[in-house]
Amino acid sequence: MKSFDVVIPVYNEERVLAQSVESLGAFLGERFPYRWRIVIADNASTDRTLDVAKELAGRYPGEVAWIHLDQKGRGRALKKAWLESDADGMCYMDVDLSTDITKTIDLARAVLDEGYDLAYGSRLAKTSETKRSLKREIVSRGNMAVIKGLFWVRFSDAQCGFKAIGRQAAQELLPHVSDTYWFFDTELLIKAEKGGYRLKEVPVAWTEDPDTRVKLVQDIGKQLRGLLRVRFERIPRKPASPRA
Repeated sequence: MKSFDVVIPVYNEERVLAQSVESLGAFLGERFPYRWRIVIADNASTDRTLDVAKELAGRYPGEVAWIHLDQKGRGRALKKAWLESDADGMCYMDVDLSTDITKTIDLARAVLDEGYDLAYGSRLAKTSETKRSLKREIVSRGNMAVIKGLFWVRFSDAQCGFKAIGRQAAQELLPHVSDTYWFFDTELLIKAEKGGYRLKEVPVAWTEDPDTRVKLVQDIGKQLRGLLRVRFERIPRKPASPRA
């Protein structure tokens, strides 16, 4: 049976971590068609998040694992968790489970059975169901307009915290993704599509977390600087498959 790691990057999430992991584990145990593991990636938390992660791993051996980083950064945590994983595929989702977790099956199937290198949740797909503020909606669509204008990409949502990648694609792509924070997602998708990797869009049901830590103005500035950097970088092509 193929294996799949579900990574949850966290920073100071002691209040919600246990409930989210237990909800996710219950779903995976009942309905997920692959061998699975939840990996909690602690990003230098200063509260009891790491202690909670260790407690969960002890309570659910084989189903929950943890890693710890001494520096913050979602991208940094995902690179470590994905590159060190021996699973056939891996994904990540936000700890608040804003995205309908049943769609995890679609992400996994795309990279494990359907031949895609990456799969990404899209809140902007026609059949997606999203509940978020007008400000977030305008910023998200404006951000994608800028990305498409600069790179002529086809993917529809760069920042939804719900993405999967196959093991080989992770080993090939991640060393070329420089950002260690929020721009990691955008850089990964741009370099994947422009490098010739196969991407699949997965429509999602998504509800905005009122306790989100996203700082829109600050993050927009970082996004623009990241886009300009990537615009002038050479993007490596996907290695050719060896002939039989």
